Amino acid sequence: MKRLYRSTTRRMVAGVCGGLAEYFNIDETIVRLGVALMTVVTGFVPGLVFYFLAAIIMPETPNG
Repeated sequence: MKRLYRSTTRRMVAGVCGGLAEYFNIDETIVRLGVALMTVVTGFVPGLVFYFLAAIIMPETPNG
C-alpha cells in the first residue's frame, strides 16, 4: 500500500516536496517548482500556509 510521507533524504526544508515527488514517482524539482509557482501566484500566504500545514500533518518516513 502506497503512503504519503515527508522525505528524509530528498528534503530541502521539511521534506514535503520530496515526499510528494516520491509518492507520485516524479522528480522533486518539478514538485518544488510547482509549489513555488503556486506560492507566487496565490500571493505567498496561501502557498506558505499549505507548505507548513503539510509539514505538520505529513509524518516522516518511518524507516528514515
